[in-house]
Amino acid sequence: MKCRFDGKSLEHIFIDLGFSPPSNSFISPEELNHPETYYPLRLYVSERSFLVQTEDFQSGDEIFDEDYIYFSSFSKSWLAHSKAYTEMMTDRFGYNENSLVTEIASNDGYLLQYFKELNIPVLGIEPTMSTAKVSMEKGIENIVEFFGEKLARKLVDNGKKSDLLLGNNVLAHVPDINDFVKGLKIALNDDGVITMEFPHLLRLVTEKQFDTIYHEHFSYLSFYTVSMIFKEHGLEMFDVEEISTHGGSLRIFAKHEEDTTKETSERVKILLDKEIKAGINTLDFYKDFQGKSNKIKNDFLAFLIKSKNEEKTVVGYGAAAKGNTLLNYAGVKVDLIDFVVDASPYKQGKLLPGSHIPVVNEEEIKRVQPDYVIIFPWNIKTEIMSQLDYIREWNGEFVIAIPELQIL
Repeated sequence: MKCRFDGKSLEHIFIDLGFSPPSNSFISPEELNHPETYYPLRLYVSERSFLVQTEDFQSGDEIFDEDYIYFSSFSKSWLAHSKAYTEMMTDRFGYNENSLVTEIASNDGYLLQYFKELNIPVLGIEPTMSTAKVSMEKGIENIVEFFGEKLARKLVDNGKKSDLLLGNNVLAHVPDINDFVKGLKIALNDDGVITMEFPHLLRLVTEKQFDTIYHEHFSYLSFYTVSMIFKEHGLEMFDVEEISTHGGSLRIFAKHEEDTTKETSERVKILLDKEIKAGINTLDFYKDFQGKSNKIKNDFLAFLIKSKNEEKTVVGYGAAAKGNTLLNYAGVKVDLIDFVVDASPYKQGKLLPGSHIPVVNEEEIKRVQPDYVIIFPWNIKTEIMSQLDYIREWNGEFVIAIPELQIL
């Protein structure tokens, strides 16, 4: 396997999670007897850039197709996060009716709608028609394509250089990270700002978040490595924030290297020092992650088997990609978990990939009154526990598997 940054051979395995279907490839009951495609879920780490990355078994076109069923607007906490970001960026950089805000992987318009409310011109770039259609219904202009150098040049030719070019949880999703960052350089105005949010590799490793690994995520990123990749393409970090989303993420701020209008925040040095002190630029940092992940899997399985033997009812909440990684790595099927609830009607009535556990609406929890509700999207457990607090009426309990098994 070749590194997607420098093209050189990769030899060091970070973790091997066996074989699983793509995490958002939900199936309908009618497809249950059809063959299901499984791919290796194995990560390597580069000894040069320390970019952690998957092998390419499925193209972006196959993963992010017209039937893509992840819609960002179904998370209240994510909407609140997006609105707060809009207000912060507008206050800090003074965007107005003469600016252009472009979001890459804009999904269903969950974020751009807030800029639009402020009468700031917006453009969404979203390759999945299912989500882009919802965004367009909100009055947001969309280009239904994958972003990269080619599209960036087309935008420039059409007079659409961006004052703010943003992407939330997209940098990790691009197979060709060089082409993507090269496109950012081209599409950004001379004094423009790029912000990208992505799960922080430092948190993934230290907090054993192996369930955030899935085929949609081609890269797993540190500030150290992203700074190196951006620098290679003429972009420079001038600020960074550690944020709580997705179990611990980074929000990076980048500009053209030639742009002298922005001072570099002390936070850039502080975070780089923090990562280097942790050992992010040494192979030792990445050792033993497999063993720690195996223990989580085994403890989770032991809980499920014990609950089954005691005739307890166990269900899940959140048909999230991270849950599918955990379930497929552990080999869990519907015999151990009765169903999973999800707020998205696009997932309800379908079956989870691999495990074939049915996805239902929340009324099923009230009807069945389970003993345990496993929260798969543990990063929003507070929101979910508040929403489902009524399970306490029948002494129901919540379960979190990562970073360690907890019954709450």
